[in-house]
This record gives sequence, structure tokens and C-alpha cells, in this order.
Amino acid sequence: MGAWPNFLSALLLTLVRLSGIVLFAPFFSSSALPARTKAVFVGAVAFLLAPLVANLPNAHAQITLVAVLGEIAVGLVYGIVLSLLNEMLLFAGQIAGVQFSFSMVNLLDPTSNIQTPLMGDLFQLMGTLVLIAAGLDRILLASLVRSFRAVPLGAYTLAPLNARVIIEAAGGIFLAAVELAAPVLAATMLIEIAVALLSKLSPQLPVMSLTVPLKTLVGFAVLTGSLALWPRFIEARFSGLLDFAERMLQVPGSVAGIGLSGIFGAGLGG
Repeated sequence: MGAWPNFLSALLLTLVRLSGIVLFAPFFSSSALPARTKAVFVGAVAFLLAPLVANLPNAHAQITLVAVLGEIAVGLVYGIVLSLLNEMLLFAGQIAGVQFSFSMVNLLDPTSNIQTPLMGDLFQLMGTLVLIAAGLDRILLASLVRSFRAVPLGAYTLAPLNARVIIEAAGGIFLAAVELAAPVLAATMLIEIAVALLSKLSPQLPVMSLTVPLKTLVGFAVLTGSLALWPRFIEARFSGLLDFAERMLQVPGSVAGIGLSGIFGAGLGG
């Protein structure tokens, strides 16, 4: 009889942690997925994991205020850190949109329910397709299980350093976005230089009217070619974010200041 209350306690704590991760994590946080589907998914995964994670070393499957707050914190840390990938894709799309002269074209983002640039939505959709095609959604599911080994159930205590290191890691979004949009940036800048030189050589030609069409056509061609590098690029950042969240929860002080170089600092081919 005593096993049933322990199972329910472990189930509740597991459900709290998984809910925090699914709330912010890429792919699972999309509003395109019905809320009931997410609830059923979280409940099913929690039901399957509860007996396993409750028996891990140092696990404390007891419902207390500290345990519940700790599970909420772990779920939110994982979810918020992984959501930085979506923000990186959105910012890269904004950079490309400016080069394509699409900066004034906005759409309603179904994920955040706010107006976002057209290219930002496109980059997020392509990033989601890469996540699914590369099997990173399964890696995310595996990380859910791994989180319970890194931080046992009910054993996490709140650390004030976490908010600061997450903010430092968010600074790497800008570097990674520029790296992802670098091929488009280089191609469109070369088009602008070529048009400027041509206008100097032949001032009577209306070459400036060709700038926007040429930048758009060449930019999309280069973007299509650079998609071959996206799976490796996104997989490296996704794995880096998972490792960062894990290390931050285990030893908060060990990840201070690694935001730029440790997560987003590798090149486009890395």
C-alpha cells in the first residue's frame, strides 16, 4: 500500500518538471499543437517515467513546497535555455529580411501571437523542419530522461546565479544569428557593391532599380544553398544548449560567462 502514495508523489513532481520544459522548449511549445495533445503527452510521459526516476540515486519523491518549486525551476531552466534556439532563428531571419528588403513585411507568429518579420517566421519554420528531420525532437525526449539523472527528482535547490548566466547565454543569440545569416549577408553586400560600381561607371543607366530584385534573387539562391549546413549548425547549438542547462543545474558556478564561446561560438560548419 505504501508504494501507491510514493508513485503518486513521483508522478506529480515529474509532471511539474515536464510541464515546464514543454512550455518553452522548441517544437513542443508551438501553439500549432493543441493544448489537450500537449497535456496528454506530458501526462503519458510522466506516468511512464515516474517509477523509474523515483528509484534513481538521491531522488526524493516527497511532495513538499521546496520540492515542487525545485521541479518548476528545473523545468523552466531547461525550457527557457532551449527556447534560445528559436530566438536565434528569429533574429537571423530578421537580419536576412533586411537584406531582402522585407523588413516591413510582418506576419502573426503563431508561436508567440505577436507580429514578427516575414523572414523570421520562415527561418523558424525551416529550423523546426530541421529539428524534426534531424531527429532532435527525439534527442529532446532523451534529455527529459537525462535531466532526472543530472538533477534527481525533488533534490534541486534554487540557485540565484541561474538567472544571470541565462542572460549571459542569451547574448550568444546575436553571434549565432549573424553566423547563420552570413552567406546571405555576404552575397547581398556583394550585389550592392557591384551595383554601386556599375552606377559610377554608367550614371545614365537606371541600375539602382535593379538592386532590390537582384538582392532578393541572389539572396534566396544563396539561402537555398546554405540550407545544407543548417542541420549540423542547429544540432551543434541544440546539443550545446542541453549541455549548458545540465551543467548549470548541477554546478551553477561552472557555467558563468560561457554564453558566447561555449554555446553559440562555433562557426557555421561546427
